[in-house]
Amino acid sequence: MNLKISKPICFFDLETTGINISLDRIVEISILKVFPNGNKESKTWLVNPGIPIPLEVSNIHGITNDTVKNKPSFKSIASDVKSMLQNCDLAGFNSNKFDIPLLAEELLRSDIDFSLENISTVDVQNIFHKMEQRTLSAAYKFYCGKSLENAHSSKADTLATFEVLESQIQKYPDLQNDIKFLSEFSTRGKNVDLAGFIKYNEDDIPCFSFGKHKGKTVDYILKNEPGYFGWLLNADFPMYTKKVLTQLRLNKLNNKL
Repeated sequence: MNLKISKPICFFDLETTGINISLDRIVEISILKVFPNGNKESKTWLVNPGIPIPLEVSNIHGITNDTVKNKPSFKSIASDVKSMLQNCDLAGFNSNKFDIPLLAEELLRSDIDFSLENISTVDVQNIFHKMEQRTLSAAYKFYCGKSLENAHSSKADTLATFEVLESQIQKYPDLQNDIKFLSEFSTRGKNVDLAGFIKYNEDDIPCFSFGKHKGKTVDYILKNEPGYFGWLLNADFPMYTKKVLTQLRLNKLNNKL
């Protein structure tokens, strides 16, 4: 079956130096762009992260420091990546929790703005976990009847993710072949930022989801403990989280004018 889409959707996968969204870097990015007419375009970049790749991480994805020592930095390819993603919906495997937040960090670090406004995000892993509770390799075997060769290669993982989503839609009658539906279905919680440090409560008001102010509204903390805002901006939080906090603060100030 064919995925029903009204605008292009980019399936993408990252291989990285680790799993810390704020500190780790991309070493490989692969994008599969699917167009409404069924055409596909793909691109894979190896990236010099500018920091060492730990041996234990190289043992997982096979990309070593020698592999990327002569490859371009992310900043040098950032405009090409952003251009390929421009005006597209996004999809991946564990992408809402990891790939999209880390990609946003790399783009912001490269002085390229990133926003999910008018973009639907489909996390194939969340659909899989809601339906079957497995890993990508198991999902590929379960849904597509194939063994995932070259697992932890971003190109192989990206193509497998695309094929798994199409198979999921075909298997489950409850899954609508519609990107907005799939985006809502595959989203866990209502994050304000990408990493989930700020979430909407049941009244759709932004609240902190961590630390001593967990559950308290951002407006309340900005009003009653303004020093906390300054601490957050200088602490080791994702740049996108800081961007969202700054915008919320500006909105509050503008509403007072």
